[in-house]
Parts: sequence; C-alpha cells; structure tokens
Amino acid sequence: MRLQQPDRRSCGAAALVMARRLALPRYAGLVGDQASFAHEVSTLHRRLTSLSDTAGGWQVPWPRALGTPPWAVARELGLLTGVPYATRSVRVGRRVWPHLAAATPLRPVAVYVGDQWLPRHVVLVTGAGADGASTYEPASGLVTPVASGRWERGDLALAGWDRPWLVVSPR
Repeated sequence: MRLQQPDRRSCGAAALVMARRLALPRYAGLVGDQASFAHEVSTLHRRLTSLSDTAGGWQVPWPRALGTPPWAVARELGLLTGVPYATRSVRVGRRVWPHLAAATPLRPVAVYVGDQWLPRHVVLVTGAGADGASTYEPASGLVTPVASGRWERGDLALAGWDRPWLVVSPR
C-alpha cells in the first residue's frame, strides 16, 4: 500500500512516521492505511513545529509552512532508534554516499533534497547496498531504489528534486 504525505509541507513528518512503522511492527499495524497514516503525519508535524518537543521540553518553534526542521528530525530518529543522530550538510560531489551506506530499516537516514537553490523535500533511506539505496519518497508513497552514483551526481529525481542538501544520520 502506498502511504503518502497528506499535504505539501509534511514530508519530514511522513518520513518519521514511516521510520516508526519500520521499527515498531505493532505501530505499523495500527497505522496501516492512508487515513491513519495521514492523521499520524499531521499530528507529528504539528508537534515538531510547536513550542514543546516530544519529551515535553521546550524547542524553537518553526513555521509549519516551511516543513519539518532538520534538528527535529534528528531528535525524533534518535528517540526512535536509541542512537544519537546528527545533521550534516552535503552537496553534489561532496561524498553523500558514506552517510547513506549504513542505513537500515532500524536505523534509517533522512535526506533533505531540493534544487540548486534550496532544500525542499525530505526522503527516508531505509537500506543501502553496493548498488544503491532503498528510498521512501513521501510524495508518491513509494520505496524506490536510487543508485549510489546518482546521490553523488545530484541526479535523484525524487518528487522532482534532484540534489541532496542535508543528511540526518547516526553519529
């Protein structure tokens, strides 16, 4: 089943809900259709851009219209996996692949992609091998293979965006 982000701003939250579905089979059973997925994504997106974080602490608010902030994605992935995550700036030709190569369903990697000017979309790398990376693309709701060389060249074509900007991966 294709589970898609419910609006144009919630790709980061959709990637995080998908990460939670991969890590927690029971949760995946509860969030198995588009309606429940969309509800979870919208709820998480509101929380990630509000004044209080998942643990009840304070966080810098972020305009929802700008999507999901990378530091919130790093914090959520760290809470989910029990491993600290860091946000790293990457650009075409700047060795993106080493950050993706260790991705697994239990330790996914979020990647902010965009055009030559700005990051505009978040995808989730759920596994990597010698040939490429399995990538959940929230706009289509599909998991597609992306060849390793395409990450380095900036030839991604993920929801119309082709260049990697930021990688949120385990430290």
